[in-house]
Amino acid sequence: MTPLAQKFPRTQTELKVLFAASEAAPLVKVGGLGDVAGSLPHALKNLSAKHLDAIDIRVVIPFYNILRKKYPSPQKIAQFTIPHVDGLLSATAYQMKLDRLIYYLIDGDPIHNTSGVYGTDPALDGEKFVFFSQALLEMARQIKWIPDILHANDWHTAASIYAMHTSRRFTADFFHTKSVLTIHNLPFMGAEAEKALEDYYLTKCKKPNLPDWSCKQPLPLGIFTADHIVTVSPTYAQEIMTPEFGCGLEDFIALKKENVSGVLNGLDIRSWDPLTDQSITSQYSWGSLDLRKINKLALLKEFDLKPDTDLPLIIIISRLFHQKGIDLAISALRKVVNYPWQAIILGTGEPKFEKACIKLQKDYPERVRSAIRFDLALSRRMYGGADMLLMPSRYEPCGLSQMIAMQYGCIPVARATGGLKDTIKDDPEPGNQNTGFLFEKANAKELTNALRRALKAYNKKTLWRSMQINGMNQDFSWTRSALQYASIYQHLRRDTP
Repeated sequence: MTPLAQKFPRTQTELKVLFAASEAAPLVKVGGLGDVAGSLPHALKNLSAKHLDAIDIRVVIPFYNILRKKYPSPQKIAQFTIPHVDGLLSATAYQMKLDRLIYYLIDGDPIHNTSGVYGTDPALDGEKFVFFSQALLEMARQIKWIPDILHANDWHTAASIYAMHTSRRFTADFFHTKSVLTIHNLPFMGAEAEKALEDYYLTKCKKPNLPDWSCKQPLPLGIFTADHIVTVSPTYAQEIMTPEFGCGLEDFIALKKENVSGVLNGLDIRSWDPLTDQSITSQYSWGSLDLRKINKLALLKEFDLKPDTDLPLIIIISRLFHQKGIDLAISALRKVVNYPWQAIILGTGEPKFEKACIKLQKDYPERVRSAIRFDLALSRRMYGGADMLLMPSRYEPCGLSQMIAMQYGCIPVARATGGLKDTIKDDPEPGNQNTGFLFEKANAKELTNALRRALKAYNKKTLWRSMQINGMNQDFSWTRSALQYASIYQHLRRDTP
């Protein structure tokens, strides 16, 4: 045992996890990361202690201005300073408890001097999250709650892992702490934080296997120093080791492949349940699928489309961006106009894709509707009444829409990438348990062929019904994901000196 290990022996049996994120529902949610940080800690907290160590997991996020209005009086637990090239910066930590889970909120000038969760000035965002990453470590020291596991998410908190690693040269506070970094979307590495890393004394690492440019960005530095790396689906874990998806880091990540796992994100199955969803006209289960026709008729009426339940209704619910393959979807729909179908598109995004969706409606006014807006309630009505969901993403680390669609008996047609490949079953062999239709290459021709297969299968009512039931019986619960994360935590803890 090393002298440091003798000085700081491990005595507790409870596993302490500090879960760091830029957003966490229900406090604040902008995107999918907010869903994960809002659901996974609760699922880990709720795991049975029968076969697992008790998990004391606590979430830490920045104390944004919007949170000040929502939660005006959290308990102040610490005030401290963070070193900066211009002098010491003051930081304050607060604590609140919500639904049996402890949340830490960290404030300081770099956080409350910006508006929103993610601002419009990349440099200010870079400083905000580097400051936050340093401050969450100092908070743990100040309140004397040193975690066994520091779990960071994406570039916004990846710097905390690098900072913890570099701090070990000067202090033994985090000697026993292991780190997990979850990558939700590799291309976003925090290039805007390059100057902030220097200003907060997080100097460039010297690692010959890392590209030089990456040694100045939070996410690659987190990947470099993390004890374990997790992606949000098993397939994405393999994809980021390839040139197509690795963003220039594929060779370095491949060197760490023994410490890379893919854990599929879960779905809040209590919220996304067609049997209890009050947003849809008629609630139903896999045993009462005929009731879906009521929802379909209501949806068709809402959009002034022909009220024919025998016509397949195709939907797109997506951000309208290149990554999501919106151009492929529009092209494929134009190529299958000789088939009977109707379509509804919901989403916002790049102006050129918004215009393309509107033009598709103008070109086919009898069968296409485009709703260029964000509308959660409408998305639920669409899942509950439509027959097919198009999801031709060029890459999709995990994806939730396909899981929701299957929960609601809506069959996904998607590219075989990332979490789409891991959640949708499309097996040509007899006796399969298929739940959707997949295509391999990100081009309109392959999507068109997959869409044609789906349109033909729709007319085989027994087959279609079996696919719906298969999808509705998939286990997408957070419990499954939490068990995998708990296993990773425990493995790391066993390896702790």
